[in-house]
Amino acid sequence: MAKLKSTLPNMFLSLTLICIITSGLLAATYKYTSGPIAETEALALKKAVQEVSPEFDNDPIKDSFKVETPDGYELLIYPAVKDGQNVGAAVESSTKHGFNGLIRLIVGFDAEGKIRNYSILQHSETPGLGAKMGQWFKTDKNKQSIIGRSLANGNLSVSKDGGDVDAITASTITSRAFLEAINRAYNAYAGIDASTGATPQKDKEESSEQPENKSKD
Repeated sequence: MAKLKSTLPNMFLSLTLICIITSGLLAATYKYTSGPIAETEALALKKAVQEVSPEFDNDPIKDSFKVETPDGYELLIYPAVKDGQNVGAAVESSTKHGFNGLIRLIVGFDAEGKIRNYSILQHSETPGLGAKMGQWFKTDKNKQSIIGRSLANGNLSVSKDGGDVDAITASTITSRAFLEAINRAYNAYAGIDASTGATPQKDKEESSEQPENKSKD
């Protein structure tokens, strides 16, 4: 086979063929790997929901719904229902304020709004420092653990900010971000009926009342 001359048209043709072949290989790779990756992620999510939620007999993932927070975050709520009764929920939350950016986690609440458990879904925090959040806030030592805590009386914050949660040693920024995501999850959960996605019954009753006549200022 004769070698192509090094002319501009031939160089352009060669580059075009290389791009077409490369694009085809990338498309084929994506086609054959996207399925297994999605399946792995789905199994990981299912496991995380089971780990943090109260015992349930529904399908929380199938029954899930989204809640948008006032500060622009979109949270997923996975309601836990047992014998037709709401027993809590798992809430997928996030924050962009980690030491290295995004932190995604899922936290479970019981019917009273107490934290049952949590699991970290994604982060880029420093190994040996901020990355310790996966276990630090579950450890029953001093004021580290948030398990069993209720946020009904206010958000959680680190001791350095006047709160009562011990930050990870040398990782205050990560600790603040982690608690921000936990607080965001609770506020979303507290504002809905986790079994239906509706607003609390009290709000429904108030909205059905006729508004009072008010005089203009």
